Amino acid sequence: MKTEMKKVYLDNMATTPVSPEVRSVMLPFLTENFGNPSCLHEWGDIPRDAIELARGQVSSLIGGNPEEIIFTASGTESNNTAIKGLAMAQQKKGKHIIVSAIEHFSVLNSAKTLEKWGFEYTTVPVDKYGVVNPEDVRKASAMIRYWFPSCMPTGKWAQ
Repeated sequence: MKTEMKKVYLDNMATTPVSPEVRSVMLPFLTENFGNPSCLHEWGDIPRDAIELARGQVSSLIGGNPEEIIFTASGTESNNTAIKGLAMAQQKKGKHIIVSAIEHFSVLNSAKTLEKWGFEYTTVPVDKYGVVNPEDVRKASAMIRYWFPSCMPTGKWAQ
């Protein structure tokens, strides 16, 4: 007799079940208030107002301004927007970035895309614990201005 093992989902960084509270708030926008918030006609009014309300709520939580809040569909889209946007906006200051060897594919692919656009990038290694050696960053940063790190203990690097 074969026994079924219980499956446990462990990739909650990528996606996770929607909480009942979020589902109840979102449901009207999936059923009756589904208009495009960017359109000029009335179908977009309710969704647009909801997005602006959410933008204000998020900015209050983090101490920002509503116009600084950008919603994206995924972490990959967020990484692409932030990395490419910052690099392009600041390219007069330099066109070389540093990424670590363990970055998410969206970060590494953004660096590769920037390379096609005339930027250079350096990939620094990590140790067996997944941490970048500050000396490797110092060496690589001798010629760069931007670095997009994963979560690293950068506080101690400043000393």
